[in-house]
Amino acid sequence: MRVGLFAVGRLKAGPEKDLAARYLDRFSKAGPAIGLELSRVVEVAESRASSVDTRKKEEAVLLEKSLGESSLLILLDERGKTMDSEGFANLLAAFRDSGKRDLMVAIGGADGLDRALHEKADAVICLGKMTWPHQLVRILIAEQLYRAVTILSGHPYHRV
Repeated sequence: MRVGLFAVGRLKAGPEKDLAARYLDRFSKAGPAIGLELSRVVEVAESRASSVDTRKKEEAVLLEKSLGESSLLILLDERGKTMDSEGFANLLAAFRDSGKRDLMVAIGGADGLDRALHEKADAVICLGKMTWPHQLVRILIAEQLYRAVTILSGHPYHRV
């Protein structure tokens, strides 16, 4: 399964971008052995519209353009389901085994994600109840993608 990462907002050069890239590189090297590969990272600029609803709609259009016709979609949202790393790994494995070829994990903008995307999503998860800056969310999900691969392959990186 090809796994893509969609993010509203661009990471500038610096330690956050370097760390996210490090985990995505680890994921791209370890994932193919268990049927998961990094397909792409899509970064789009935040909408400059004056209203929250319009901003979220404009950003949703950009996400929908990035999705394949039969792509699975995971949204990261503070109101989503909280799961542990093993649960996330199992979710990825179930999606991989579903027969679909593409999966997109989406990080919304500062205002969150449009309600219409929530209705289309195959899963809505949160990385905890605290609010995280988008730069850190990118690092956290990149690390969890790598961790999921290590869990599914029995690698000792993940210790309980």
